[in-house]
Amino acid sequence: MKFIRYHALGNDYLVLRADAVRIPLTPALVHRICHRHFGIGSDGILLHCETDREGAFRLRIYNPDGSEAEKSGNGLRIFARYLWDEGLVSSEPFVVDTDGGRVTCSVLDGGRVVTVDMGRVSFHSDDIPVVGSPREVLQEEIDLDGTVVRFCAATIGNPHCVVTNLQVSEHNARRFGPLLETNPLFPNRTNVQFLEVIDRNTISIQIWERGAGYTLASGSSSSAAAAVARKLGLVDGDVTVRMPGGSIQIAVSEKFDIRMTGGVTKVGQIELVNEAIEDIL
Repeated sequence: MKFIRYHALGNDYLVLRADAVRIPLTPALVHRICHRHFGIGSDGILLHCETDREGAFRLRIYNPDGSEAEKSGNGLRIFARYLWDEGLVSSEPFVVDTDGGRVTCSVLDGGRVVTVDMGRVSFHSDDIPVVGSPREVLQEEIDLDGTVVRFCAATIGNPHCVVTNLQVSEHNARRFGPLLETNPLFPNRTNVQFLEVIDRNTISIQIWERGAGYTLASGSSSSAAAAVARKLGLVDGDVTVRMPGGSIQIAVSEKFDIRMTGGVTKVGQIELVNEAIEDIL
């Protein structure tokens, strides 16, 4: 299998054409490919599937643990850049279909910057989902090993839990992220962000990503965190989101529609040989 590697603010993905895959992408195979020591290493795989009848490019997104993600903001920007590099799109907007809904992408600056209309954020428990009575999940509390954590939940096609009362640090992301990801409150598991508001137009987050773990950057996490900050009245509509891997621009409308703009870098190409995976085939 031949892959093209890209990263978006340090969040790296391998892009693969579905018509070039001769064996099933089982969870075990995906996990091996994404492993930093026993495989190629990445934060996930983007599978370019056949374009649908309406002309939308179909994308499937695999996490390093072999599970599938409904949507990924950084993954979508990388996929858009890949389509540009392959000559499949121009500077005109185009549609990508994911399990988390359809989005519109635009490639700028010769492929180095991509804008994605990510869709509308919902804070409702039925949409995310979050167990319990139907409600908007805002500033609720949960006890995690003796620490009371306050959070808001949201979805932009995939689930998010935004923590608002803990110090934003890698330590806290690694400590509390996995506890929240797998908490029974979230039947589909959840991505986790630790939020600090810097000013009316700037926030900082640390990220624990469902199925991937600690992550340097995330487009959907940035979208969810910015939307939560605006829902709480802490920021205005245009937000710079700072992450360990870099910054991204998120525009949040009054109805919580999200437009994400950020950079993409092409790294190179790599071929996986059978020897690396023969023990799990």
